[in-house]
Amino acid sequence: MEVGKTYSIAYRGLKPGPHDFDFKVGRELFEAFSAGDIKDGACDVHVRLDRAETQLVIDVRITGHVVVECDRCLEDCRIPVDYDGRLLVRFSDEEREYDGDVLWLSPVEDEVDLMQYIYESIVLSLPYQRVHPEGECNPEMMRRFRIVSGEEFAGIEARAREQAEESIPAEGLSKLAALKAEMEAAERVSGTGKEEKQRE
Repeated sequence: MEVGKTYSIAYRGLKPGPHDFDFKVGRELFEAFSAGDIKDGACDVHVRLDRAETQLVIDVRITGHVVVECDRCLEDCRIPVDYDGRLLVRFSDEEREYDGDVLWLSPVEDEVDLMQYIYESIVLSLPYQRVHPEGECNPEMMRRFRIVSGEEFAGIEARAREQAEESIPAEGLSKLAALKAEMEAAERVSGTGKEEKQRE
């Protein structure tokens, strides 16, 4: 069975009024959207579909968790999902774009596919920063990615300068200084020429 069909509701035979449906979301849904950041997960989706003559009102509740890469230590991280949303399904012979809130279907369609809506709703429910709870990051990775303070960085730069100076003989240093002075003088002359042209 196609993944999309797993999250489809055949509404044509339903009587007007509310109807309840339940879906399980797992790895197969996230793999279908291979460009996404979600590696795995397990969510329960409860759908209440209210059928009317001109539209379907679909209320969706999603709970569970997904597995993503931790922004701090880059290890797998489990993030809870808790989402409530509403999708309106309207009918039109004219082709229209789905905008995240309203899905347009042709009147000849007999089922509504909620796969994209469910996936997007899960993604939107996730926090901007996806990290382990404090203290649960991989300590080895955290040591590798430790942020260097300004003081430590200044010390590293000073040591690098010292090593560079030690590896270049005194004669080489004086040549470098002369070259630098020559380049600065050339820049000053070039700058003066530009200023004179601008005055003209």
